[in-house]
Order: sequence, then structure tokens, then C-alpha cells
Amino acid sequence: MQISVEIENGAGRTARDNAPQGGAPSLWTLLIVFTKLGVTSIGNGVNGMLHAELVVARRWLSEDEFLSGLAVSQAMPGVNIANLALWLGYQQRGITGALVALTAVVVPPAVIIVLIGGSLLRLSANPVIGALLAGLATAAAGLSLSVGYRAARHAYRDWFSGVLFIAALAGGIVFHFSAIALVGVLAPVGIGIGFLRAWREGR
Repeated sequence: MQISVEIENGAGRTARDNAPQGGAPSLWTLLIVFTKLGVTSIGNGVNGMLHAELVVARRWLSEDEFLSGLAVSQAMPGVNIANLALWLGYQQRGITGALVALTAVVVPPAVIIVLIGGSLLRLSANPVIGALLAGLATAAAGLSLSVGYRAARHAYRDWFSGVLFIAALAGGIVFHFSAIALVGVLAPVGIGIGFLRAWREGR
């Protein structure tokens, strides 16, 4: 008799349900999916949309894989969504997949902004349109916070992780240190502790 053990995550899905399924998608599928995400996502909410589409709906990535990529993309210089698209596309189809994903999330939204950006700016003076845009911005913030919560749960593995989190939070909100300064100081500390922990476990 086979007994399977399933651990529920915060979304009510099991670890087995959340594991990657099937083979890598085609380049055409990557193009379609990332284009859709690029033109329908608002602000920082794109991270939440990417998670819902790639991890929950399509199961191309596990929770840990996505959040690891999110951490790397935010630590590297450049636009977060571009970095994340590069990483996610590379995970699926290598360098070609990375270029396809990057093009899909950057070019179509840029074209739309050029074509209707001026009209949208004039329409935003209308109270109804302004309220609609404010609601979209609020929804995007909620999506971003949901991914931030998942990332915090993923990263919090011991008391030292909590200390680094509090230090980064205080440095950014209370002392207004730049992201470069925070990453430059805290990242080497975290990496060093990780190597030390791995060395001790390997002894």
C-alpha cells in the first residue's frame, strides 16, 4: 500500500500540486503568455500576475523556483520585471526563451503607451477615469504585497533570516538607505552565513 504525504501551502494547494508539470513550453507559447502578462498587468502587480500564471495556473515553476528568481531579479541592477522575465524565460527555454520573454513583456506595453499614452493622460483628468485608475493601482499594490508575503515566508528559515529582514526593512523605511547600500551591505552577510551553514552541514 502506497502512502503519500501532502503538505499544504498558504494558498490551500499541496506541495505536490504546486510542483512543475510537464515539459518546457514552446517559444510561441512563451511569447503569447508573456505578451498577455505584459499588456494586462498594472504596475508592480505584474509580479503577482506572473506568479498566478506560471506557478499556480500553468505549473511551469515551483514556488521555490519562482521566489528564488524574484529575489535574484530584485537584487540585480535594472528593471525588476525585465530581470524576472529574463530569468523565467531562461528557466524554460534557455537563452532564446529569455530573449522571447523579455521582448514580450517590454515591447507590446511600450507600443501601447506610445499609441494611447497621451489620450490616457487627458482622460485621467476625468473624475470617473481617475477613480478607475486609482482602483487599478490599489489592486496592483495588493498583488505586489501578496507576492512580497510569499517571498518573506520563503526567505524566513531561521532567526538570522528574521534579523536580516528587519535590518533591511528598518534601513529602507526608517533610515531611507538606498537599495544599493542595503544590498551591498546585507547581501554579502547573508551569502557568507549561507556558505558557513552549508559548510557545517557538510562536515
